[in-house]
Amino acid sequence: MTKYRIDGAEVNSISDLYEQFNRELMADADWIMGQSLDALNDVLYGVDGAIRDGNPATFVWNDHAHSRETLGFDETQRWMLDKLARPGTFDDRRIKSELDDLRGGVGKTYFELILEVFADHPLIELQLH
Repeated sequence: MTKYRIDGAEVNSISDLYEQFNRELMADADWIMGQSLDALNDVLYGVDGAIRDGNPATFVWNDHAHSRETLGFDETQRWMLDKLARPGTFDDRRIKSELDDLRGGVGKTYFELILEVFADHPLIELQLH
């Protein structure tokens, strides 16, 4: 079994989270994962393949409450505004709608989006501590 560890106490930004994902998931690769939910999803498909080959995988996310807080409203809003600052690069209309939802209290935070990515990979066990 492969265990990956995320130290939530060290996650103070989206960038910090991806540093940990890269440390855990990309140690044997000659490239690093970009700060992208799609990139994380793609890399987790590789983990799914290893599981199907008989190597179960578990992510242990210690102090996830700290991560939930730091990847909450403020960091999510900053991330969305950063995307909107680069017109034509992303689906501006969708991001504006998601930002409105976030500001209205019904949108998803970056932490919640990360959990959704993991939920798309039911073979991977995610333990939140």
